Amino acid sequence: MSKTTTADFQKGMFIEFRGEPNQIVEFQFVNPGKGSAFVRTKLKNVKTGKVLEFTYKSGESVEELPVNVREMQYLYKTDNQMTFMDNQSFEQMNIDKNIIGNFSHFIKEGDVFQIFVYDDQAIGMRYPKKVRLMVTGSDEGAKGNTVMGAKKMVTVETGVSVAVPLFIKKGDTIAIDPETGEYLERVSQ
Repeated sequence: MSKTTTADFQKGMFIEFRGEPNQIVEFQFVNPGKGSAFVRTKLKNVKTGKVLEFTYKSGESVEELPVNVREMQYLYKTDNQMTFMDNQSFEQMNIDKNIIGNFSHFIKEGDVFQIFVYDDQAIGMRYPKKVRLMVTGSDEGAKGNTVMGAKKMVTVETGVSVAVPLFIKKGDTIAIDPETGEYLERVSQ
């Protein structure tokens, strides 16, 4: 482990907080008119998934965790586990669905992701800004329903339902924001 200060904080950084690994979800530097500056953070406990707010004094030192990033391919999921394979060593690693969170709904077999590993345990994953999935099921828009911004529900290849504009049809590939689950755009192949 190495020491770092609050000046080096970055979103997604892993630090030790109260003896456990945590990831910085959000942080904000605050410099009030009176008194000393501080950094307000939201920390996600890697083991439990709980998010906690904590305020550090500006310049305070913390332990940064030595986290390795490994490229791994998603293979399959069981009840609460998702199995990934290291593309270099072919070693398989099971990751608890709680660590991946809602993003697990947008992962398809064969996709490659960057997995954060600490002490030979997966503690997180780098999520893409958008995922591209094919529409496998679509309701037809109601005839005459041309109101600006009208939406319908479609099912994508991972089985998730997404609200999309009326012009999207079965077989189209769409981009989705995995953080919010919202439709972004239609993708041409």
